[in-house]
Amino acid sequence: MNTEANKIAIVTGASRGIGAAVAERLAQDGFSVVVNYTGSEAEASALAKKIRAGGGRSTTAQADVANRLTSRACSTRPNKSLVA
Repeated sequence: MNTEANKIAIVTGASRGIGAAVAERLAQDGFSVVVNYTGSEAEASALAKKIRAGGGRSTTAQADVANRLTSRACSTRPNKSLVA
C-alpha cells in the first residue's frame, strides 16, 4: 500500500537538473507534484506532461521562492488536478 497517495510535493527549481530528478522520483513514489519554476516555463511544462504521461499527477507553478508573496501564491493556489 502506498501511503504517499494523498500527498502533494512542491519541488522548487524542478524544471531541470536535480530538481527535475527529484520531482520525477516523488511522482514515481505516488506524490502529486507541483513543478515550480522561475523562468523555464517550457521545461517545467514538459516535465509535468512527462509525469502525467507516466500515470502521475503534476502541475506547474511559477514562483520565485526568494519572494515571499509569489512563493505564498504557489503554496496556496488550489489545483483540483492534484487531488483524487
